[in-house]
Order: sequence, then structure tokens, then C-alpha cells
Amino acid sequence: MRTVIAILLSTLALSATLLDFSYLNDAKEAYENKEYEKAEKLYQKVEGDEAKFNRADALYRQKKYKEALEIYSAISDEKLAFKKLHNMGNTQAQLGQIDEAIKHYEEALSIQDDEDTKFNLELLKKKKEEQKKSDQNQENNESKNNDQQNQKNQQNQGKQNKEQQQENNSSKEQKDKESEEQKKEDKKAQEAKKSEKKKKKEEEQQHAQISEQNQTQVPISNMEERKWQKMLNQRGVNTLMLPLNKGEQNNETNPW
Repeated sequence: MRTVIAILLSTLALSATLLDFSYLNDAKEAYENKEYEKAEKLYQKVEGDEAKFNRADALYRQKKYKEALEIYSAISDEKLAFKKLHNMGNTQAQLGQIDEAIKHYEEALSIQDDEDTKFNLELLKKKKEEQKKSDQNQENNESKNNDQQNQKNQQNQGKQNKEQQQENNSSKEQKDKESEEQKKEDKKAQEAKKSEKKKKKEEEQQHAQISEQNQTQVPISNMEERKWQKMLNQRGVNTLMLPLNKGEQNNETNPW
């Protein structure tokens, strides 16, 4: 019974090996024909780090860099360490992970001296330096632009402040002018009122003087009345004078 099982297992192993061999041949052919998606699916059916490496390479060719990097990272075979690190550097360079790519190139070179790896490493270092200069220039330009913008803003603010000040001054001048005109109008009104008051006061004084004169005028006495009557009679004019002080006592001092 054990012999039968052993033979069966050997048969299955041989069958699996033959099947893997078929997948590998088909995958290699598809890869060479640049049918990278087909090759990737065929390599996925085969176990082992070499199949993983080739699958990751097929994904790289499809520009599926994140998936390829994940599979490269899962390879543990030390025989593939240099190629794995080199390809990880290539993949990270495509993803823009410059520092990580440089690190893996340097690790690959610590295992094996390789001209392509050196070239890629120097290329990335140069690119990093250029990027650093570009970032510095961009930062300087941004700082310069910010300074220019700040200066422009300050100039605009100064201009606005000046215009506002001019507007305030103009408004103040207008208010001062209106206030001055109002003062003049008020002064004229006060002077007119004062003149009217003065005129009224003068009229009142005149009326008072006339009234006082009328009150202080001494009436003609009876003696003077008879004197005037006698003179009129001598002239042949017969008329009577109306008494001006009727009811008053005789204030004669001397007879006519």
C-alpha cells in the first residue's frame, strides 16, 4: 500500500513539475513577445522565488510599479538578492521614490559590482541634486514673488491710504467750507436781528421821549389866555380860545 502511495505521489510531483515547466515555457514565450499581461498570469501559477521575480518583472513592464515592488519585496532567495535589489531600485525610481531607490542600488552594489547599477545610482544622485537645486530656486522664486507681492500690496495699501486721506481731507475741507458759510449766515442773521432790535429800541426811545415831552408840557395859564384874547380883540379879530386847562385852578400871579 505504501508503495502505491509513493508511486502516486511521485507521479503527481512529476505531473506538477511537467505542468510548471509548461507554464514557464509559455510565460517565457509570452514575455519575449511582449505579451506581459499573459506572461504575468502564467508566472502566477508557478511556485518559487524565480517565478515571483519573473512575474514582478512582467508587472514592471506593464508599468504596474506598486504591484511589482510588492512582489520583489517578498522574494527571499539570496541567489536573487542582487537582481531583486537592482530591480527594486528601478521600480522605486519610476515611482519617484529617489532616496529609497538610491538606497537599494547601494545595497545591490555591496553584493555585486555592476556597471548598470552604478550608472543608475549616479544618474539618480545627479537627478536628486538637480531636484534640490530646482526646489531651492523655486523656493527663492516663491520668496522673491512673495516679497514683490508684499511690496505691491504695501504700495497699493499706501495708495489706498493716500486716496482715503485725500478723500478725508476733501471731505473735511467741504465740511469746513460749509461750516464757515453757515457761520457767515448765522452772523448775518445775528447782525440783522441785532440791527432790528436796535432800531426797535430807538423807536421805543423816541416814543418815550415824545410821550415824556407831552407829559411835561406846561399848559397855558388863564392870565396868558386873557392876554392873547385881548391882543386878538385889539386887532379886530373876535374869537374865543378854548380853555386848554379846563377844570384847573387859576394860577395867575399878577392881574393883566
